[in-house]
Amino acid sequence: HVQLVESGGGSVQAGGSLRLSCAISGRSNENYFLAWFRQPPGKEREGVASIERYGATIYANSAKGRFTISKDSAKNTLYLQMSSLKPEDTAMYYCAVTWRLAAPTLTGESYDYWGQGTQVTVS
Repeated sequence: HVQLVESGGGSVQAGGSLRLSCAISGRSNENYFLAWFRQPPGKEREGVASIERYGATIYANSAKGRFTISKDSAKNTLYLQMSSLKPEDTAMYYCAVTWRLAAPTLTGESYDYWGQGTQVTVS
Protein backbone atom coordinates (compact mmCIF):
# COMPACT_ATOMS: atom_id res chain seq x y z
CA HIS A 1 0.00 0.00 0.00
CA VAL A 2 1.69 3.18 -1.20
CA GLN A 3 1.54 6.17 1.12
CA LEU A 4 2.82 9.72 0.69
CA VAL A 5 2.94 12.14 3.59
CA GLU A 6 3.80 15.80 3.03
CA SER A 7 5.16 18.16 5.64
CA GLY A 8 6.87 21.51 5.87
CA GLY A 9 4.11 23.86 4.81
CA GLY A 10 3.28 27.00 6.71
CA SER A 11 2.92 30.75 6.56
CA VAL A 12 5.76 32.91 5.35
CA GLN A 13 6.26 36.47 4.23
CA ALA A 14 6.92 37.31 0.61
CA GLY A 15 10.56 36.77 -0.24
CA GLY A 16 10.92 34.01 2.31
CA SER A 17 11.70 30.33 1.92
CA LEU A 18 10.19 26.99 2.81
CA ARG A 19 11.19 23.38 2.28
CA LEU A 20 8.49 20.82 1.73
CA SER A 21 9.08 17.13 2.34
CA CYS A 22 7.20 14.08 1.16
CA ALA A 23 7.85 10.72 2.79
CA ILE A 24 7.04 7.77 0.53
CA SER A 25 6.39 4.24 1.72
CA GLY A 26 4.92 1.00 0.51
CA ARG A 27 6.82 0.32 -2.71
CA SER A 28 10.34 0.19 -4.11
CA ASN A 29 11.86 3.49 -5.19
CA GLU A 30 13.26 1.99 -8.37
CA ASN A 31 11.99 3.40 -11.66
CA TYR A 32 9.67 5.90 -10.05
CA PHE A 33 8.75 9.43 -11.09
CA LEU A 34 7.99 11.98 -8.41
CA ALA A 35 6.36 15.37 -8.65
CA TRP A 36 4.99 18.32 -6.76
CA PHE A 37 1.68 19.87 -7.68
CA ARG A 38 -0.24 22.73 -6.15
CA GLN A 39 -3.78 24.02 -6.10
CA PRO A 40 -4.24 27.71 -5.37
CA PRO A 41 -7.52 28.80 -3.75
CA GLY A 42 -10.32 28.72 -6.30
CA LYS A 43 -8.07 27.49 -9.09
CA GLU A 44 -7.22 24.20 -10.74
CA ARG A 45 -4.32 22.00 -9.77
CA GLU A 46 -1.06 22.74 -11.56
CA GLY A 47 2.25 20.98 -11.85
CA VAL A 48 5.24 22.56 -10.15
CA ALA A 49 8.21 20.22 -10.65
CA SER A 50 9.01 16.61 -11.40
CA ILE A 51 12.05 14.37 -10.93
CA GLU A 52 12.89 10.88 -12.09
CA ARG A 53 15.08 8.23 -10.52
CA TYR A 54 18.30 9.38 -12.17
CA GLY A 55 17.67 12.98 -11.16
CA ALA A 56 16.39 14.52 -14.37
CA THR A 57 14.00 17.33 -13.55
CA ILE A 58 11.45 19.57 -15.15
CA TYR A 59 9.87 22.72 -13.75
CA ALA A 60 6.85 24.84 -14.43
CA ASN A 61 7.79 28.31 -15.67
CA SER A 62 6.46 29.75 -12.42
CA ALA A 63 8.93 27.63 -10.44
CA LYS A 64 12.07 27.99 -12.53
CA GLY A 65 14.88 29.76 -10.75
CA ARG A 66 13.06 29.82 -7.40
CA PHE A 67 12.14 26.23 -6.59
CA THR A 68 14.36 23.14 -6.49
CA ILE A 69 13.03 19.58 -6.49
CA SER A 70 15.25 16.87 -5.08
CA LYS A 71 15.04 13.43 -3.55
CA ASP A 72 16.86 11.30 -1.06
CA SER A 73 16.53 7.73 -2.27
CA ALA A 74 17.99 6.28 0.92
CA LYS A 75 15.28 8.02 2.94
CA ASN A 76 12.61 7.58 0.26
CA THR A 77 11.83 11.27 0.60
CA LEU A 78 11.03 13.95 -1.92
CA TYR A 79 11.76 17.62 -1.29
CA LEU A 80 10.78 20.97 -2.71
CA GLN A 81 12.98 23.88 -1.70
CA MET A 82 11.09 27.10 -2.35
CA SER A 83 12.71 30.51 -2.18
CA SER A 84 11.77 34.06 -3.14
CA LEU A 85 8.20 33.12 -2.37
CA LYS A 86 5.40 35.29 -3.72
CA PRO A 87 1.78 35.66 -2.63
CA GLU A 88 0.76 33.86 -5.82
CA ASP A 89 2.60 30.77 -4.55
CA THR A 90 -0.11 30.41 -1.90
CA ALA A 91 -1.67 26.99 -2.44
CA MET A 92 -2.12 23.49 -1.14
CA TYR A 93 0.94 21.56 -2.25
CA TYR A 94 0.76 17.86 -3.07
CA CYS A 95 3.39 15.26 -3.86
CA ALA A 96 2.67 12.47 -6.29
CA VAL A 97 4.36 9.32 -7.58
CA THR A 98 4.05 6.88 -10.43
CA TRP A 99 5.97 3.93 -11.82
CA ARG A 100 4.52 3.92 -15.33
CA LEU A 101 6.20 6.84 -17.06
CA ALA A 102 9.14 7.09 -19.42
CA ALA A 103 10.02 10.71 -18.63
CA PRO A 104 9.14 13.34 -16.02
CA THR A 105 5.86 15.11 -16.63
CA LEU A 106 3.72 17.75 -14.96
CA THR A 107 0.46 16.18 -16.09
CA GLY A 108 -1.50 15.21 -13.02
CA GLU A 109 -3.30 12.35 -14.71
CA SER A 110 0.04 10.59 -15.17
CA TYR A 111 0.48 10.08 -11.44
CA ASP A 112 -1.13 7.30 -9.48
CA TYR A 113 -0.58 8.07 -5.81
CA TRP A 114 -0.97 11.36 -4.00
CA GLY A 115 -0.33 12.77 -0.57
CA GLN A 116 -2.90 14.61 1.50
CA GLY A 117 -1.35 18.01 0.89
CA THR A 118 0.39 20.69 2.92
CA GLN A 119 -0.71 24.32 2.93
CA VAL A 120 1.67 27.10 1.96
CA THR A 121 0.54 30.67 2.60
CA VAL A 122 2.63 33.62 1.45
CA SER A 123 1.64 37.10 2.58
